[in-house]
Amino acid sequence: MTCFVQSVGVAAGRWRLPTSDVNQAWGRGGGRGQSAVCGPDEDSLTLAWQAADRALDAADLAPETVEAMWWGTARPPFAEGPSWTQLAAVLRLAPATHGFVVSGSSHSGIDAFVAALDALESGRIDTALVLASDAVNPAVGGVFEAIAGAGAVALVLSRVSGAAVVTGAGSTWAPVLDRYRGDSEDETRETYDGRLFREQIFLPMMAEAAGGSNATRWSIPDPDGRLAATVVKRLSVVDMPPDTLATLVSSTARAELGDTGAAAPWLGAAAALTEPGSLAVMAYGAGRATRFDVDVTSPVPGADRVAADLAVSQPANYAQVLRARKRLTTTGESVEMAVPPGSAMFVRGNRETLGLLGGRCVDCATINIPPSIHPACVSCGGTKFDEVQLARTGTVQTFVINHTMPQPFEAPLPLIVVDLDDGSRIQLQGATDGSDIAIDTRVELVLRRYTVERGVPIYGWKVQPISAGQPIEGASA
Repeated sequence: MTCFVQSVGVAAGRWRLPTSDVNQAWGRGGGRGQSAVCGPDEDSLTLAWQAADRALDAADLAPETVEAMWWGTARPPFAEGPSWTQLAAVLRLAPATHGFVVSGSSHSGIDAFVAALDALESGRIDTALVLASDAVNPAVGGVFEAIAGAGAVALVLSRVSGAAVVTGAGSTWAPVLDRYRGDSEDETRETYDGRLFREQIFLPMMAEAAGGSNATRWSIPDPDGRLAATVVKRLSVVDMPPDTLATLVSSTARAELGDTGAAAPWLGAAAALTEPGSLAVMAYGAGRATRFDVDVTSPVPGADRVAADLAVSQPANYAQVLRARKRLTTTGESVEMAVPPGSAMFVRGNRETLGLLGGRCVDCATINIPPSIHPACVSCGGTKFDEVQLARTGTVQTFVINHTMPQPFEAPLPLIVVDLDDGSRIQLQGATDGSDIAIDTRVELVLRRYTVERGVPIYGWKVQPISAGQPIEGASA
């Protein structure tokens, strides 16, 4: 097999929930580590966008040159709907881009990788973008709730060249019930018998899928915080050469981010792509175990940013997380959108809104935003426009902070007017509470989920300050 890794990008839910906080609420006490959790305006799609944006930037690759995108997630925004196309729109992929969403289990991230690998090896494409993301929604009060995480990883793959090459694989399966979610359920159910799962399912299947690999570093999913290390110890004794000691590289990601589901295999391995050597990446889900061996010949672009990107976070408490997951809800007044998500306005405007597109007047060069709302130029009245992509960075021109907002909005809610670096002006919501916003603040635009209307997630761009020394998302775009 010949498939190269050109770059990597990662993302995680911006909140960090201590495991002990959840255990204390249910009288269990103790618990080490923490989990990355999505804020109210984040989900598996916004995390996938952020990881992909970073991977494309690290590869210095224009989005329109990506030939295919495969996205694996156990929890896509839509059970049935335009999850893939909305993500393609915000990434500004070309209309002819191939690909699809893979779902159904925590094995989905590796399934997306396999789909890309097959297309590359067949010669049908030369460049692919592979995404794995999850925002696990656990049952309230269960043990899994204390370790359920949210994260994403993106890989740019090439048939031609790259800093790492895929060299081998192994897999096995068994018809067993472990973690699952029913058709009418929103919460993910836990394994029924933890000891049975450990001894009769997980450890034997992982050992079988790992057989034949001579990797010295391993990224292994870790359902309970201990199983990955157990697998590595067994491999070190049974399958590894006598003079080789297997090293677990996913333990740091697991301790800091929790169980990130479909994203866990490559998210655990991402930081290890900086070091030359052999690496095995393993996945488990829905009775399937898979391994891919990767030979890292030189640091993979983007891997040096992994630790810093995952470290950007905010502390959160259990009550905040329950509200974000819609387990604690208000019963007061709420405001619905006046326009249904499937109406003509969204059908016509989604592409330019999600893709951050404007219309530059041919006569006076003023950029009109969004172009479909302005058939005539706001400056000179001209009617001829060139479609342009808006800049993702700019400066705050003015702003206001609303301190009283009905549901589903949360106060304080900043509304910010930004002068973008391309000369255009746009008004958007703030991604923070506004305490870090002032006139002339340098800001960037980030994708967020605005609301869920009639069961449909509504995405758009928000404004957040650029911290000193912070890498700018999509700086090469």
